Amino acid sequence: MEEQLVQLLATTQAAQETPRRQAEQQLESLYGRQDFPLGLVAVASHDSVALNIRQAALLYLKKLVLAGWSQHFDEFKDQVLISDESKVHIREALLALSTTDQLDRKIKAAASVVVSKIASADFPEQWPDLLPKLMHIIPNGADGQLHGALKVLGELVDDCLNEEQFFSVARDIVKVVYDVAVNEARKPTLRALAVSVFRGCFDILEMVMEDHKAPVKAFADEVLTQWTPFFIKVMETRLPDPPSEQEENEDSPNAETYRGLVSLKLQVVKVLMRIRSVFPAMLSPQSPVLFSATWGELSSLQAAYHQMYIEEERQSRLEDADGLPYTLDFLVLEELDFMQACLRAPPVRTELQQQLQNSQGTEGTWVTEVMKLAVAYAQITTEEEGLWNTDVNIFLSEETSVTANYTPRTACGDLVIKLGEWLNQATVEGLLSYTRTLYSTTQSWKAKEAVLYVLNQLLTDFSDVDKQIGPEAATGFIDFIRYAIQQPDPFLRARGYLVAGSLTRVSGDAFQQVATSFLETCLHAIPNDESDVVQVSCIRALQHYLQALPPAITQPLQASIVAAISTYLQGQDMQDLAESDDLMVTIIETLRDAILLDPRICITGNGLDLLFTVASHGANNFQLTMLVNETFEDVTDTISSMGGDAYINLCAKVLPSLTGAFDVGNLTEENALTNLAADLLSVLAQHGTEPLPQGFVQTTMPKLTRLLLGSSDDELLKSATTAVKNILAHDHQQLFEWRNEEGKAGLEVILTIVGRLLSTTVNDHAAGEVGALAAEVVEKAGHERLGPHLPELLRAVAVRLGSAEHAAFIQSLTLVFARLSLNHAGEVVDFLATQDIAGVNGLQIVMAKWLENSINFAGYDEIRQNVIALSKLYDLKDPRLAQIFVKGDLIISQGNGQIMTRSRARNSKTRFSSSPCARTLIRMYCVAKTSTPLSTTSAHSVLPPTNPKRRR
Repeated sequence: MEEQLVQLLATTQAAQETPRRQAEQQLESLYGRQDFPLGLVAVASHDSVALNIRQAALLYLKKLVLAGWSQHFDEFKDQVLISDESKVHIREALLALSTTDQLDRKIKAAASVVVSKIASADFPEQWPDLLPKLMHIIPNGADGQLHGALKVLGELVDDCLNEEQFFSVARDIVKVVYDVAVNEARKPTLRALAVSVFRGCFDILEMVMEDHKAPVKAFADEVLTQWTPFFIKVMETRLPDPPSEQEENEDSPNAETYRGLVSLKLQVVKVLMRIRSVFPAMLSPQSPVLFSATWGELSSLQAAYHQMYIEEERQSRLEDADGLPYTLDFLVLEELDFMQACLRAPPVRTELQQQLQNSQGTEGTWVTEVMKLAVAYAQITTEEEGLWNTDVNIFLSEETSVTANYTPRTACGDLVIKLGEWLNQATVEGLLSYTRTLYSTTQSWKAKEAVLYVLNQLLTDFSDVDKQIGPEAATGFIDFIRYAIQQPDPFLRARGYLVAGSLTRVSGDAFQQVATSFLETCLHAIPNDESDVVQVSCIRALQHYLQALPPAITQPLQASIVAAISTYLQGQDMQDLAESDDLMVTIIETLRDAILLDPRICITGNGLDLLFTVASHGANNFQLTMLVNETFEDVTDTISSMGGDAYINLCAKVLPSLTGAFDVGNLTEENALTNLAADLLSVLAQHGTEPLPQGFVQTTMPKLTRLLLGSSDDELLKSATTAVKNILAHDHQQLFEWRNEEGKAGLEVILTIVGRLLSTTVNDHAAGEVGALAAEVVEKAGHERLGPHLPELLRAVAVRLGSAEHAAFIQSLTLVFARLSLNHAGEVVDFLATQDIAGVNGLQIVMAKWLENSINFAGYDEIRQNVIALSKLYDLKDPRLAQIFVKGDLIISQGNGQIMTRSRARNSKTRFSSSPCARTLIRMYCVAKTSTPLSTTSAHSVLPPTNPKRRR
């Protein structure tokens, strides 16, 4: 069996897909054979088997355990696949494998995961001796055994112990890991692992604290009294000099020791952060000592960090096989965060505030020293420099804080922001003081860029919370910005432009005159600077100027701004640019701000053309398309309100682009581009004049008709339906007079479209807007135009409403009858009462669906229409309505005292009470009487005459 398993496991890692899948299927076919799990354990335990095969054996064993060990697991396949005898052997063998001395750490880690899975189902009932065995191995075992036992214990604490089990063994666990953590004879990596297990205990304490506050706090206080001196000692102990790059690559003993010490310190900081989040008051008395130790540590690590990451390019963000981080950048990051957390502790604040009051001036204060520390760690690393030079989008994502990367650089920005929230003026003055000192030295461009980066983070936060800096401080930074934008280093230059823009937003009128010259310099750099990073930074900085400076300054530059962005885009490969989401969004945002200075540029200039060009290459980006839609809506609304020929000229400008996008999207099968064009066309019609410009329908309807009768894309159908509805609402006369290529009149074409959308071939989501279109058709065409088509249309709406399930679709269809009921409630009831739909009266179908879903309607106007329409129906006092029953309240089954498990809930039937239609109508009537009356639309009847029963 073992030889067969080795071959199959090896094949599962083959490059060829077919044999790999066959091997996986063969392994799955062995589920249920009792020798299968035992064979996997044997393969994993055998020294002669290759490491990757042994890992694979443990991986498949984990899958088997989840599928067939116990119904405790969500992945359980409804049948126990492993006998009790085999379970005993597997438990013992895996625990032995996890705690063997001389064994690869990856194998032990994989084995401990399987042990934890089994323990989560079997401990303590079926595996009572697991924890005692671990508690014996940890203080007495060799390093290899200790490592495995700590891994299993960590998994046990994380996944297996409930609150009762934890409290019964908590003191023993804490004691045994404490003895390892403080034992300097043990390897630092093992001590770090012990601290990590201790941190897991605090996760459990946090979960149970709400229900057991007093005992949890007492236990935590007792534990921390013992552990805190150890934490302080580790924090105050200085790291040795880091190993050379060669020692790191050769994995020398010196490098291993260094990694272990970093890992130990890092785990201690993580525990302190965890304690502070759960029991802040307990850590508060020690916060000054810990703050001082952290500051001292960060100060001592500056040289090593600078050498490894700013000058060299050492590997960063690395974790070992146990998931413990061990590189210096991780330690710096954690300590910067902990320093920031300590700044919020009352004892630290009291002491620092006192020092600040006793100081003379800003130079040499602790605030200035914090700035010095922050700038040291905020410098661009060699890795970042290489990435940003290669891909400007990565630089921009870091700049806009949308990246998933949290680095020492960003942590320094956060540290200064938190300091600025507490000490507004002192932070600005301290940063200005250190900037003067730094720029008077010959330090590298990276340090000078870093101080401006930190300033930019602070200014951005000030802008977000509507703070301003004083005029003296604002003017104090001007010379440094001017210096930066004249330097040969592109990142320093880019930072200068960005800071100038940020400073404009938070300095009031004091900076305005200088800001104008910076704006012009920024505008000149976009087409002329040789660096992509600088050009993109200037495009982003323009947003700040456009938002902060008065229109008298920015509006005369509108055409120049659009031209500068156009020049930049001409030098880009648009296909490559489309993959840079952050850059595309930045360009759109800047174009938006420039266009909205005076939307008339959309008629006379190429602002909209540029917007559409960028949008057409980034139509798959949801954020970008939303920005384009919002911008275009603002433009059309503004221009439409101007009157005269403004809207006609806008249509002449944009309709060729929009209708052309339909053709391009169809040819290239780019659904996203066609969707965007349909959205924009809908917006254009929504804000249109009444009537629409001559030729509007002739230009747009052929394209929309083709989409609505041929497309199966849900979003496209919704957007195109809304576009037709908006055209109909603004100029039904032009639409009804239009004829397609086959000679069919506009009304006939629309009825064909509505018929397709109401058919069962189109799902609820795709047809979500057909109700609004149908209501508009009925209202605008009336009975005379629709003739026999009207009852057919209303019947089709009623039929589809009966089967509709999607909430928005139900609302859309219901509002057809709601809008008719505002003026013709009696005729609506008469018509529906005459309809037989699959053996059920049409009035029953529509009113039941209507009333059952009214509570879920959305939209202010829609809700008002609905409430008032139902009140109109109530006013009829029609006995046919009183006879209708609708779904009422959910009936809670009391059962026979059994606990309602998930399986019983699945098998039980959901039941509702039956409620008379009149009861809901009364409720709606009361609501309507307190609402503002809804204006009616037309006085004439739109419904065909019927022969109803006499209404009372």
